[in-house]
Amino acid sequence: MAIRVFHRDHPTLRLPLISKDARFVIWPGTGAWYANMNYVCLEPGEANVPHVHAASEDTIFILSGRGTVRDYDHDLALPFHAGCAVHVPIGVKHAVCADRGEGLISVGGPCPADVTLLKAVGALPADAHAPQ
Repeated sequence: MAIRVFHRDHPTLRLPLISKDARFVIWPGTGAWYANMNYVCLEPGEANVPHVHAASEDTIFILSGRGTVRDYDHDLALPFHAGCAVHVPIGVKHAVCADRGEGLISVGGPCPADVTLLKAVGALPADAHAPQ
């Protein structure tokens, strides 16, 4: 496979589980099974649906705004702001919240791809699997 270029304004998938404006830019639907890049805009007061990546780490870089990441397994609420990176270990139930008076924009995503979650929301067919 050759190098390709993608743009955040032309995503191949939007996922409301993450936000009203969650753009999947690089993900298995574009052939990337081991790296993901999502561009996510959360409006003030908006939050992800709490979720778990059972076999993926999630890394989120905050480009603008402020918010809180909630770790439901350890009863933590950690504030962040533009320039911060949030790391969610495998298997931790979490949600990103724009709950500090402003919206936020982030990039990142679970790596490797969360195939189970993508199948559950109908973004990948039930028989999809990463290449060996």
